[in-house]
Amino acid sequence: MPARHDPYVSLRNPNFRWYVASLVAFTLGTQIQAVVVAWQVYALTKDPLSLGLVGLAEALPFIGAALYAGHIADRQDRKRLSVSAMGVQTMCGLLLLGYTLRADVLAPGRVWPIYAVMLVSGLARSFQQPARTALGAEIVPRETYPNAVAWRSSLWQFAAVIGPALGGMLYGFSGARLSYAVEAALCGAGALLFGRIVYVRRPALAHDSTGIAENLTVGIRFLLRQKELLGAQLLDLFSVLFGGAPALLPIFTSEILKVGPQGLGVLRAAPAAGAVVMSVVLTHRRLRRAGRTLFLAVAGFGLCWIFFALSHSFWLSLALLALSGMLDNISVVIRSTLLTVRTPEHLLGRVSAVNQIFIGSSNEIGEFESGVTARLLGAVRAVVVGGVLTLGVVGATAWRVPALRELDELA
Repeated sequence: MPARHDPYVSLRNPNFRWYVASLVAFTLGTQIQAVVVAWQVYALTKDPLSLGLVGLAEALPFIGAALYAGHIADRQDRKRLSVSAMGVQTMCGLLLLGYTLRADVLAPGRVWPIYAVMLVSGLARSFQQPARTALGAEIVPRETYPNAVAWRSSLWQFAAVIGPALGGMLYGFSGARLSYAVEAALCGAGALLFGRIVYVRRPALAHDSTGIAENLTVGIRFLLRQKELLGAQLLDLFSVLFGGAPALLPIFTSEILKVGPQGLGVLRAAPAAGAVVMSVVLTHRRLRRAGRTLFLAVAGFGLCWIFFALSHSFWLSLALLALSGMLDNISVVIRSTLLTVRTPEHLLGRVSAVNQIFIGSSNEIGEFESGVTARLLGAVRAVVVGGVLTLGVVGATAWRVPALRELDELA
């Protein structure tokens, strides 16, 4: 008789509770920053490309340092590395606050100081992500990985619901100064909470004492041997790269739907709200026919963005974004669980770093792609074309990676 499924097994672990508490606080801060930076940059430039450049400024150092960051995450104290990176990102929030306090720094058309801060933030995030992800797998028993991933995703999405809405309200009613102050305080709180985790660094394995050159590529070589995992990563990369356009939301908010920064915050929160609902569902049930479910979810994600681009109703747009978040969360849970379950513990930092390249490429480079395409085609056509390309990616991946299509249970 199979063991009874306990949906709360991970939350009974004190270290995991500190981990997700830190995750929630830090995510709230970074989500507030994303809303305020997007609205502030567009208000100063009125240029869709400027929104894409925000993502590019963060993505270039993030991707450029990712392989080395993964190497460091497997060789150094993962807790100390995570807390240090969170501290740097907290300082970035304080810098944005300082720039906003000085009217001569940020003027219409002059946003390079914001891009500079985002570059530093991207570099810090490059070191934080693989270290935090790998440590998150160390502090829970391996048999509870799927449950831990589901809860981690659920609580991250919860913060991603509250953060944009809070950022929009703070900016709309109080301006950028208070918004950045709250953001920096939350990021600092996240670092302090992460420091409460009881963690003893495990020594590197003897067979893992290879040179840095080989270590920088070991994560890539591992993924190339895992067809299902590589297929899931590529599917996520290209679907979000083409199909999602959150960087363009300020344009839809101000010019099509005719709502202010408060409306932008609500729209940015909608995908995460849907994801929270789906995460709760996934924590209470086992995922079967995971491969087929993954492809259906990503195809639905692309369709949601196509209909969003054509919508002129705020409420319909809100519902479509919420549905897109529900479908995207299915993809996130399947991909994250697959990566955690199939990766040996001593490789988690380096493989997570490669995974972060995929995520960073799809999110931040996707923002740049959206900005360029919107300037050339207009925001509506850019999003429609991206959704159609996402459907093409789903079909191509299902054809080229049949092992992923036939994947059943993850655990």
